[in-house]
Amino acid sequence: MTFITSIISDYVINAIFIFDWIIKMRLDKFLKVSRIIKRRVIAKEASDSGKISVNGKIAKASTKISVGDIVSITFSGNERRYKVLSLDDKAKKDNAGDLYEIL
Repeated sequence: MTFITSIISDYVINAIFIFDWIIKMRLDKFLKVSRIIKRRVIAKEASDSGKISVNGKIAKASTKISVGDIVSITFSGNERRYKVLSLDDKAKKDNAGDLYEIL
């Protein structure tokens, strides 16, 4: 019985890890794929300098975001807010605008 429980437990843990990996994306990658910021390096620099926040908290480039999060970007004193609608790491240029909503 213990062996079977151990196998089931391992499958559940792996399924949770895979599910979590699918529904989250790094902040810098999302900003690049959605074309909110043109290059991933610029997104990383902006987040490291404290110009980007997720759900009201200052975010680093490695911050994991998910659908429904609010991303705020401050450049030159202007703040832009975006709501994450979808996560797609291979979005085409034509579909990039479908990943977010401007608030």
